[in-house]
Amino acid sequence: MNKVSILGTGSYVPETIISNDDLSKIVDTNDEWITTRTGIKERHISNGELTWELGAKAVLSALESSGKKPEDVDLIICATITPDEMMPATACRIQSAVGAVNAAAFDISAACSGMVFGINIATQFIKTGMYKTVCVVGSETLSKVVDWTDRGTCVLFGDGAGAVIIGNDESATSEIVSQSMVSNGSKGDILTLNSFPFKNTLIDKTEDFTDAYMHMDGQEVFKFAVKIMANQVEKVAEDAGVTLEDVKYIVPHQANIRIIALAAKTLGIPQDKFVVNLHKYGNTSSASIGIALDELMKSGNVNTGDKIILTGFGGGMSAGAVLITM
Repeated sequence: MNKVSILGTGSYVPETIISNDDLSKIVDTNDEWITTRTGIKERHISNGELTWELGAKAVLSALESSGKKPEDVDLIICATITPDEMMPATACRIQSAVGAVNAAAFDISAACSGMVFGINIATQFIKTGMYKTVCVVGSETLSKVVDWTDRGTCVLFGDGAGAVIIGNDESATSEIVSQSMVSNGSKGDILTLNSFPFKNTLIDKTEDFTDAYMHMDGQEVFKFAVKIMANQVEKVAEDAGVTLEDVKYIVPHQANIRIIALAAKTLGIPQDKFVVNLHKYGNTSSASIGIALDELMKSGNVNTGDKIILTGFGGGMSAGAVLITM
């Protein structure tokens, strides 16, 4: 099996920033209420930029980081739950925009687990030798699918994109060591998004689109997230034959600071092992891990040999993790 390495990372967020104080003018909330319950201070919102446009900018950033050219990419996998259209795939729009003329391209829908699922899928293509260089991008414009009158959800989400270039490159020191993915469809109704209210208009003449937004059972999602994130972190560490003490950083899905804090407590490790940037971006679903990883890689705080775990959880319900030695 071929060795699989992280070759580069990139991210992009829209320029428009909506602070908690800004939201307090729209819904019945305030900065203290949001911050104490979520850890979020602000989020970036697209002002007309499409999901594929955010994704393309993140991919170009990742390509620059990797030293690869667009034509070197064999495959683009885009994780998104907020595509601009049902067809063509967001990945195909991105492929065209960045000039990856030799790449196949397709989308996956795994919500906030999307980046991890995408990396896991891409790794298998590279290990088998089918492809050498793969781009995984998570891109979301969640601002178009939240109900801006519902303070329980609209305060949580933001827009953005994160990308990773992975491949078989003998000159690279990093290696993807272990991976995991799980799903539990029986809990699917605790987090839903019916943003495409298509119907057979020949039969159904109603025009009720009131359900075309994100719906979440916050308490149930919280319980699922803490338990499954701890489980997935432990699994990839065990599969790699390392202890959590050996792991320098954990890059989690950026959903809620309370989830991260309780997961750290459950695992019995310091919370400062977790990379956190949700205060700046909110929950960007499939983009969040890619954005956080990109910021970590460009911080200068990652050294050769460091062990990093990426872990995500989200709608489906779904979850997964990846352990990387840098």
